[in-house]
Amino acid sequence: MAEAPGAPHRTTGSTLLHPLSALLGIPLDQINFVACQLFALLAAFWFRIYLSPSHASSAVRHAFATLFGIYFAVFCFGWYSIHLFVLVMMSYGIMNMASISNIHRYSFVVAMGYLTLCHISRIYIFHYGILTTDFSGIMLQRHGPPEIKSVGNGGQEERREENAPCSPETLLTLCVKCFLIPDTDLVKDLVPLMIITQKITTLACQLHDGIGRQAEELTAEQNRLAVKSRPSLLEYLSYLLNFMSIIAGPCSNYKDYIAFIEGRHVHMKLLEVNWKQKGYDRLPDPSPTGAVMYKLCITLVSLILFLTLTKNFPMAYIIDNEFLDRTPFLSRLGYLYVVTQAAKPKYYFAWTLADAVNNAAGYGFSGVDERGTFRWDLLSNLNIWNIETATSFKMYIENWNIQTAAWLKRVCYDRAPWYPTALTFILSALWHGIYPGYYFTFLTGILITLAARAIRNNCRHYFLSSVPVKIAYDIVTWAVTQLAVCYTVAPFVMLAVEPTIKFYKSVYFHMHILSILVLLLLPSRPQTHSVRRAQNQDMLNSSKSKDK
Repeated sequence: MAEAPGAPHRTTGSTLLHPLSALLGIPLDQINFVACQLFALLAAFWFRIYLSPSHASSAVRHAFATLFGIYFAVFCFGWYSIHLFVLVMMSYGIMNMASISNIHRYSFVVAMGYLTLCHISRIYIFHYGILTTDFSGIMLQRHGPPEIKSVGNGGQEERREENAPCSPETLLTLCVKCFLIPDTDLVKDLVPLMIITQKITTLACQLHDGIGRQAEELTAEQNRLAVKSRPSLLEYLSYLLNFMSIIAGPCSNYKDYIAFIEGRHVHMKLLEVNWKQKGYDRLPDPSPTGAVMYKLCITLVSLILFLTLTKNFPMAYIIDNEFLDRTPFLSRLGYLYVVTQAAKPKYYFAWTLADAVNNAAGYGFSGVDERGTFRWDLLSNLNIWNIETATSFKMYIENWNIQTAAWLKRVCYDRAPWYPTALTFILSALWHGIYPGYYFTFLTGILITLAARAIRNNCRHYFLSSVPVKIAYDIVTWAVTQLAVCYTVAPFVMLAVEPTIKFYKSVYFHMHILSILVLLLLPSRPQTHSVRRAQNQDMLNSSKSKDK
């Protein structure tokens, strides 16, 4: 359906930048997003310089971060932002009224339940004429139901207006169509409600660890991040709604955020290094400016690549009938790799810019590397070099959407009594939304992860005998990993059942078949969840004995 004239300028958010949107021909939702992030970047520098812990109290820093965050949410999402505030206040009530033994369960059910309802309602909103950056953060270009034509008045066509009421039968039909063949014109994946859901469940689990469990029951990481007291309302609002992460994240740990607000964030990391041996008389004062400039350069390059590559290599082309008829199998795999690469710059842009905003405020310092360089990657959501050179499915996943992977590990994988891998993938799919393509991706990911683990456990040691053999092994595993990722994520972009099945048929379900054969033929040597817990406990006991 052709886009209605002026449609890019309709939004539930602010229309202040409407003239700029009209001038550039870019949807107003995207203009609002970029404007907020750029303004947040400037505000972050000001926040670090003029509201530093030495110039302002923690309460003032909390209040400023919260109020600016609320303003950005209202500016971008308008009345849709009420969903953010409703979920935050509901979760705060649970945190204060629920028993500590159940606080993580209740918070998880409410936050994930509310997010899922919002995902479901987006389908209705999407098909009935609201053009907006919705509350789950998906920017949409084409909205409203398809035109419905009938013949009447002497053969003249009557056309129903886009916002006209629909009959129950039409509503049901459109809902079914949205599930089976959803519109794929999604141009940006920004997730404010999803990030808040991560933060709510993270804090609830860490509160449960700090108050409701004994230290001996925790892993080393759980013990380090455990929260010993319930936060105040101001602290809670600041953690969830601060202007650095309200628009595009990322999720961070509560203790790290509070340490940042109180001015202990950098100091704690610096104390881990013996600076006298390095010739320092006092602790250095690392500046994030260099890291911010570097990340802004990556952001600019990503934006250029998005504008030049992404729209010229659409994922939909890999299921075009003409393309399938005249392109051999290996060429199809090559094009699949190209279109997957072309889809990445928009994520590189959004996540790197969000990281730069946090660093500009002085948040995100992670310590000093072996070369003595200050690192500002505590909140980084991706490692581009490791992604592009990954030689295993696991390595790829660990460097893509890092903070979400950490959240999944902390709230699901480390706590699941059985089948942690499967439950983690299922939770990831549910968190992303209800489109069938998400579930194809994550269920396929489970199969490939298990197969890759079996191959690595059974075969890798045979290729470590010499450097040339190891290099050849790395080249082969790199190529297989990249193609496996492309194969797995294609449904995530296509969203719907029909194009997903068509794509998998066109490549003969080869990754599914190979993964199943690997699991059937190679012996598995799984590390049970109880063994992992025992190992984690040994690490914790060892660290305690060292402290003594």
